[in-house]
Amino acid sequence: MKFPADKINELGEINFVPSITILLLCSQCIDMAKYHVTIHFEISDEFKDLIPAHRTYINYLINKGVIDHYAVSVETRRAWITVNGDSKKEIIRTLAKSPLHKFWTYEVDELYVLDGQHYRLPAVQPN
Repeated sequence: MKFPADKINELGEINFVPSITILLLCSQCIDMAKYHVTIHFEISDEFKDLIPAHRTYINYLINKGVIDHYAVSVETRRAWITVNGDSKKEIIRTLAKSPLHKFWTYEVDELYVLDGQHYRLPAVQPN
């Protein structure tokens, strides 16, 4: 998407109206891409025994900023993870370090757009 040069300031922000500025997040502006991983798994006794070690690894990746979101549904035996990385190969190498990796089949998709409330600036609350 191209914007007129007079609408983009020196920080790469787009000025839609004089009082509102929105940061343009695009693949050229961000060092790492975001990937969405969909994991399918089956639960066994061995799987259950490895959950604490897996959670320790996931918490480590969240704390490092590698994982943005992590969600699991036991009902559907699926998990969804939003991961930051340079390539699909890097994401797969990162996933392979999980103790639960051998129980998974998964898909890794590079995201073009990821938007939501957590990616927005907080609303201004005048006193």
